[in-house]
Amino acid sequence: MEKIKSISLALLVTFSGLTAQAQFGGLKDKLLKVGTAQGAKALGVDKFLKQPAAITTSFEDVNRDGEKMPDFNTNAKFQPLYLLPKNPEGGFVLCEGFYEMTNKSYCLKAGTYAPSKGDGYMFAPVLGPKEEIVVSILKSAEKHPDVEQHDIQILLWTIIARTKFADYAGTVKLTALKLLTPKQLTQLEGGALGVLPFDVMEKAKDQLPSGIKAVFEAENNIRQLVSSGNYTYADMEKYAIIAGMAPPRADVPSGIWTKHPDGYYVRYFPAGYSVTKVQVYVPKELLANGNKVIYDAAGDIACPANTGSQRLAQTNEPLNANYSAKLVTVCNPK
Repeated sequence: MEKIKSISLALLVTFSGLTAQAQFGGLKDKLLKVGTAQGAKALGVDKFLKQPAAITTSFEDVNRDGEKMPDFNTNAKFQPLYLLPKNPEGGFVLCEGFYEMTNKSYCLKAGTYAPSKGDGYMFAPVLGPKEEIVVSILKSAEKHPDVEQHDIQILLWTIIARTKFADYAGTVKLTALKLLTPKQLTQLEGGALGVLPFDVMEKAKDQLPSGIKAVFEAENNIRQLVSSGNYTYADMEKYAIIAGMAPPRADVPSGIWTKHPDGYYVRYFPAGYSVTKVQVYVPKELLANGNKVIYDAAGDIACPANTGSQRLAQTNEPLNANYSAKLVTVCNPK
């Protein structure tokens, strides 16, 4: 049975690749032949540059009303968040008290600095043309523990780089087929870019502010790697992550609390971009009158105050969970 599934998947990948080549090969060939500023204009690169990023979330989307400084409830004792009751639609049913979980997280902005000690991160929602697809991947990943975190990160970088599904090749294509529906795969064509040759890239970069050039170049390099089908995780990471550290913002310290739109408080402590410790405070009055409040991280971004650092997509997937532990709080969700 497994052999039959493997053969079927291989045929599906081959068929989709042939179909994509037939439909989009002309545009790709056209792009590869263009090497002048005039050609770039003819292809509408100016128009491409004005299109929104796949994910647009920025620190401007953070609502700082009700924020608490890191010394808020410094003596609080945190219990494992992952021991709270599971919500059937995803996430955890919150109970009064303080909770924490170290979970998988993902970089959602290529060409930026990795998190560094002292960086302040606050809650913001996943926003942008590909928000539904990104959230779907994070939720689908919970049901596919067989898919490696590195493979999911490559897929997310590929989407953030606005790669056409017609250009997907290698492992990332298999990951996309496993985690996304056929309809969602077709949506990857909308707002996407082909691989831009050197001269076109140079012309495009001339039209961009200095702070955005690195991101635009990183995204094109990722598109190039994906379409080649010959890449490793290290190859992708080299373009997605800038060496060094972005200077922190003094007004947004590490450990600052955001008041979530649903009424609880949340804060983030990244350890690199692939691991984040999340802490949640649930006030007693929030659950008055039998209110049911859900913590579902699949739509959450730990957003850096420093625009040169990475947005971190959060998940409901704990790392190094100890399920033999017990909650101290009596938790009786309705």
